[in-house]
Amino acid sequence: MPQQDRIGLRIGFIGAGRVAKGLAWGLAQGGESVVAAASRDPASAAQLAARISGCRAAATAQDVIDGSDLVFVTVPDDAIAAVADSLNWRKDLAVVHCSGATEVAALASAARAGARIGGFHPLQLFADPDVALAGLPGCTVAIEAEEPLLGRLEQLAQALRCRTIRLPPGCRARYHAAAHYAAGFVITLLNEAVELWRSFGVEREDTIRALLPLLRGTAASVERSGLAQGLAGTYSRGDIGTLEKHLADLARFGPDALHLYCELGLRSIPLGLERGAYDAQRADAMRALLQRALNS
Repeated sequence: MPQQDRIGLRIGFIGAGRVAKGLAWGLAQGGESVVAAASRDPASAAQLAARISGCRAAATAQDVIDGSDLVFVTVPDDAIAAVADSLNWRKDLAVVHCSGATEVAALASAARAGARIGGFHPLQLFADPDVALAGLPGCTVAIEAEEPLLGRLEQLAQALRCRTIRLPPGCRARYHAAAHYAAGFVITLLNEAVELWRSFGVEREDTIRALLPLLRGTAASVERSGLAQGLAGTYSRGDIGTLEKHLADLARFGPDALHLYCELGLRSIPLGLERGAYDAQRADAMRALLQRALNS
């Protein structure tokens, strides 16, 4: 990263878990100055600092604040407000948290002391910090802040080679809930498929191996063509005969599976219409079948 593009701030981390490590290592690789990290687990702070030249494992969170210009509060979501309330902030400081669902107001005590506050949430899985570090380029960071902090945080996202979106105040929980449809709920839906296939003797591992290429192909299709044009299968074609077969068999399998299928089917029809695969009359016929099954 060219020198002129760096934000020129000393960056510190309060909390040295997986998110902190992935971000700190990525920012350091991008040329930013990560100077300190503190954690309830000193070994975790030492591990974060060991991979960054000029970074130290601080004895306390207050030590991080006193030696930094921008502080990332990377503690568990439920602890953000309590940690912020326990520390002494100053007016020339910027303070951000990395929670997707927690409002920036959790940092209100820092704001009352005159610090600029914000949110910086990488839309990335951080189960392993090294895997997350490798996956950061190209992911999106949701940023909530006022200028001039907003611009600084967008520069940091550039250092990580990430895209950015701006979140208005008050919408973080909705933003975070929506992300579950592309992550955790996909796993839930795969588990539904596992249960259906188990009913005719296919084991979990075989089901996953069979369906993962389908999932990867779906993601690739959406990336290439968009949501509507990336849609495939029954609801992309308006195939009423296949829909009737699905409903009849799922009704025999059980009401929970049937009702989930109907809810998802009803939400798929608008995409099929947008794709131009069938007309409103066929869409209405499909909706009627799904509603009848849903109400049965």
